[in-house]
Amino acid sequence: MLRWAIAFFIIALVAAMFGFGGIAAAATDIAKILFFIFLVLFIIALIFGLFAGRGGPTPPI
Repeated sequence: MLRWAIAFFIIALVAAMFGFGGIAAAATDIAKILFFIFLVLFIIALIFGLFAGRGGPTPPI
C-alpha cells in the first residue's frame, strides 16, 4: 500500500511541475492558435467543397 502512495505522490509532483510552471499556459496558447488555424482551413475546405459540387452532370462515356 505504501508503494501505491509513493507512486501517486511522484505522479502528483510531476503534474504539479507541469501545472504550476509555464508549460500549461504555453500549451493553452498553442492550442488556441491551432484551433483558429484549423477552423479557417475547415471553412475554406467547406467553401471549395460547395462550389466543386456545382459543375453539373458529367457526360456518359
